[in-house]
Amino acid sequence: MKLLQQTGLIIALALIVVSCGKPSDTVDATEAAEVAEATGKTLAIDPSTSTINWRGYKPTGQHYGFIPVTSGEVTVQGEELTGAKFVFDITGLKIQDMEESNEFYGKLWGHLQSPDFFDAANHPQATFELTSVEPFAAGAIADKEEFASENTPKKDSEVAPSNPTHLISGNLTIRGTTKNIKFPASVSIVDGAVNATAGFNIDRTAWGLSYGDEATAVDKAKDQFIYNTVSVGFDIKAN
Repeated sequence: MKLLQQTGLIIALALIVVSCGKPSDTVDATEAAEVAEATGKTLAIDPSTSTINWRGYKPTGQHYGFIPVTSGEVTVQGEELTGAKFVFDITGLKIQDMEESNEFYGKLWGHLQSPDFFDAANHPQATFELTSVEPFAAGAIADKEEFASENTPKKDSEVAPSNPTHLISGNLTIRGTTKNIKFPASVSIVDGAVNATAGFNIDRTAWGLSYGDEATAVDKAKDQFIYNTVSVGFDIKAN
């Protein structure tokens, strides 16, 4: 039970978006930046077809699931993305590696909602606001060396889209903490519709999700920690 409670905390949440930094870093979460001035046509995000996925790791297991997108919009100027804002419902978080009828599901879900992690009672939503967009450049994805185990986190290069088109930067707010992040994405704007997919890793502790922090593990050989790395993926549709 303790294992199940600890492993899932790693949400990714955050739902949502980070940049690959130096080879020794998982992602580069910096201070909040000025939100981009959106110009052009504003399109509503379709919550029914837009998803945010997360996967957390512990040496002895993994948990994965999704966080619902409740609202949001993107702004386009011709075929260029100029603005975006997404809202995620932390209280709607789902765990997909076990049935909801399983007694451990409720215990893990409750732990993730608690002050140990998202503190959802005080911070029920997470948000992402676009600050800049640039073309994707080869070599922009760097993989981090992780402590090896049966459940070593997937590398950034493994979770990134197969053909990224852009590097997107934005302010990600989770649990009242805002950090600017950058991540590779594949963005298509055709006939007034936007489709965007992304996959990346974040360091959960940058937003205060520090329960089971691997940096505090005295003896990693005992597997008594949760990886700080969380894999995040999204598929956003707007029209």
